[in-house]
Amino acid sequence: MKKIIMTGGGSAGHVTPNIALFPELKRLGYTIEYIGSNDGIEKEIIERENIKYFGISSGKLRRYIDLKNISDPFKVVKGVLEAFKIIRKEKPNIVFSKGGFVSVPVVMAAYMNRVPVIAHESDITPGLANRISAPYCTKICVTFPESLIAISGNKGVLTGTPIRKEILDGSAAKGREICGFEGGKPFILVIGGSLGSKVINDNVRACLTKLLEKYCVAHICGKGNLDESLERLKGYKQFEYVSEELRDIFAAADLVISRAGANAIFELLALRKPNLLVPLSKKSSRGDQILNAESFKKSGYSMVLEEEALDERSLLDNIDKLYSEKDIFIGKMNSSHIKDGVEEIIKMIGICSK
Repeated sequence: MKKIIMTGGGSAGHVTPNIALFPELKRLGYTIEYIGSNDGIEKEIIERENIKYFGISSGKLRRYIDLKNISDPFKVVKGVLEAFKIIRKEKPNIVFSKGGFVSVPVVMAAYMNRVPVIAHESDITPGLANRISAPYCTKICVTFPESLIAISGNKGVLTGTPIRKEILDGSAAKGREICGFEGGKPFILVIGGSLGSKVINDNVRACLTKLLEKYCVAHICGKGNLDESLERLKGYKQFEYVSEELRDIFAAADLVISRAGANAIFELLALRKPNLLVPLSKKSSRGDQILNAESFKKSGYSMVLEEEALDERSLLDNIDKLYSEKDIFIGKMNSSHIKDGVEEIIKMIGICSK
């Protein structure tokens, strides 16, 4: 029996692809363990999966000036030492990293223990954590062909991104029941990532009255972002976060408004859901979501509305246009040759395991 230690955290996007690999890894007889931060979102998500979890110290990697940049490197060093001890004791055959700042100490510690490491990069351009980790990795799996250019040393492998199988098995009827929606109005799902998006939340709520004349709206707005004044609004249902019910809500949705993180957009592609992407702007990111969105727009899978252009009028106009052309987008997605990355990543894990 082989053992794999997985890592990744900071947001659900660095965790859910790992979860997508669990069923096949278990079927192949792997013992799965997880190293994450002591109090990050990954701890709650992984412990729900009944996977053995180890918490370590983790400093955030920032691209901007902050006083914590002085103290956090010491947290990273502490995290490396803690991860080193865990890996030395647990003796995994391989470490799989999905990125996020907590993954850096784990990857370094695995390298120091001479344990092979596979990392996965979802976005077109590698994130900071994966760029730091790259010298210590055996292979780096990528989602977009364009990503291979940025990876040196013949380490890059095009695998696609792993999709959770259960997300494809939802019930539309159950999704409408969960939201309390009756009648035949088209169903819009608004989802701004695991942490929510203030700019999307604010603009959706600003035009709710007009939206609800034509559509019903399920709104996953992020922790702490519920608006109690809208609780009794007919045709509108808001959630902080959705776990098991998400597959049913996805199944019910006719349209989806979403950020453009790679995990999210490839799930939309797999589900064949016409979508309007509002990528995170360069003001608060490295621009990876903009590149992701441009790639999907070019392929005909998505409409894109830049955050800077987002307002009540543009949102309403784009939603109406998307709904009127939804069959065109579904047709483009049906002709996609992009495959689920689970099989290719599992194959690479088998090849690289010591």
